[in-house]
Amino acid sequence: MAKHEHVRVAVIGSGFGGLGAAVRLRREGITDFVVLERADSVGGTWRDNSYPGCACDVPSHLYSFSFAPNPDWPRTFSGQRHIRAYLEHVADTFGIRPHLRLNHEVLRMEWDAEALRWRIETSSGSFTADVVVSATGPLSDPKIPDVPGLDGFPGKVFHSARWDHDYDLRGKRVAMIGTGASAIQIVPAIQPEVGKLTLFQRTPPWVMRRMDRAISGPERWLHRRLPVTATVRRGLLWGIRELQVGAFTKHPGELGLVEKLAKANIAKAVKDPVLRARLTPSYRIGCKRILLSNTYYPAVAQPNVDVVPGLKEVRGSVLVASDGTETEVDAIIFGTGFQVTDMPIAPRVIGADGRSLAEHWKDGMESLRGATAAGFPNWMTIIGPNTGLGNSSMILMIESQLNYMADYLRQLNVLGGRAALAVRPSAVGAWNRKVQQRMERTVWKSGGCDSWYLDANGRNTTLWPGTTGEFRRETRQVDLSEYEVVRAPAPVGATARPARKKEAAS
Repeated sequence: MAKHEHVRVAVIGSGFGGLGAAVRLRREGITDFVVLERADSVGGTWRDNSYPGCACDVPSHLYSFSFAPNPDWPRTFSGQRHIRAYLEHVADTFGIRPHLRLNHEVLRMEWDAEALRWRIETSSGSFTADVVVSATGPLSDPKIPDVPGLDGFPGKVFHSARWDHDYDLRGKRVAMIGTGASAIQIVPAIQPEVGKLTLFQRTPPWVMRRMDRAISGPERWLHRRLPVTATVRRGLLWGIRELQVGAFTKHPGELGLVEKLAKANIAKAVKDPVLRARLTPSYRIGCKRILLSNTYYPAVAQPNVDVVPGLKEVRGSVLVASDGTETEVDAIIFGTGFQVTDMPIAPRVIGADGRSLAEHWKDGMESLRGATAAGFPNWMTIIGPNTGLGNSSMILMIESQLNYMADYLRQLNVLGGRAALAVRPSAVGAWNRKVQQRMERTVWKSGGCDSWYLDANGRNTTLWPGTTGEFRRETRQVDLSEYEVVRAPAPVGATARPARKKEAAS
């Protein structure tokens, strides 16, 4: 490969967002692009998370691209292996392989105001691009808490997203730190084989039953022969979740019935009243992500499992809980989530004023329609601020953002010449004020919990406070009044009147 390559578009990441962007670019007739991926294969979070029991909590027919239906999903909620295989299939089917640049971790990207392009340095070469589409995803870089004494632990330590498959857990004394979506899948998967499992729980999650089953051969045959049946199935799954949104975003009191069902789920599986009380949350259901499992509570109730408060410190091989409980373990598994509100790519993106995206976002992430950030011309993000969901499929939001990306590129083509679009700070401010105003009514703000949805200032900068249909309408096309057109400076010595650096878009 040449040491330097210029492309029309550089896509960062090859998970659902990055591959979706690549497919959409090709469908728009744009083939001058690369997909920069730091790993040696595609898949994003579904490549990195290979822990025992890893699966999706969104039905498979909804957790897939509308333009790439899969009639052969094996289960209603498919596992990591099948989702990763689906993404590999998408890369093959839509001709994305020639555009992939694997083992190319982006180290720095900087806006060149003179050339109106991005200069990108990667671990395997440099690039320039007219437009950057960042699809690194919020679930990409694991977060391990700063626990006193952890450096001195003599045993094995790893995060759920960096599972050590060479380490044999059989008969070991294992500590599971955290009770989020990964932990409730890991605990039932490893409980039968470990000697002792200690679950360190800061706050118990609400866990509902998972309506999972194998998809029968006749069903798959029908979806292959009559694709419209899979489309109808997807539409029903989408519609049900759209109807649920109001309870999360406008009327949290309506979640009371769901809470009763969740409590009944605990009571059915956990007979010990002390343990049952320990596993019952005190906040409104939905304030944190509602988790789905049929096996978590039965596993936690087994004799070789202890549930203790959150981890306070490590003393050699002894872990100390916040209530002083001491447990000696051989291995520590962190299921403590990801860097979500402090996007890991942000310090590496340098904007028009020479400051990084992390500096711009030091008081909280903000963007226009989850896509563009003030001070960063011709830069877009997929799954940006306030695009997450609490009850439906992120693929729906990704496809909406791909619509926006496509129209953004069309607008640049219409402008012609060397031009860039820079979102107006006033437009970003207006959009975010509206989003945060709506957020006040949601269960995520009023439900009485402290979740990873909130940043250090207590603002929910991750979730979308509306339906996926509404978001699609908001991102159907670019409103040029929200942008300024940036033109390249005139050449030195030119006789023509120099163009202004910025002109109002119309």
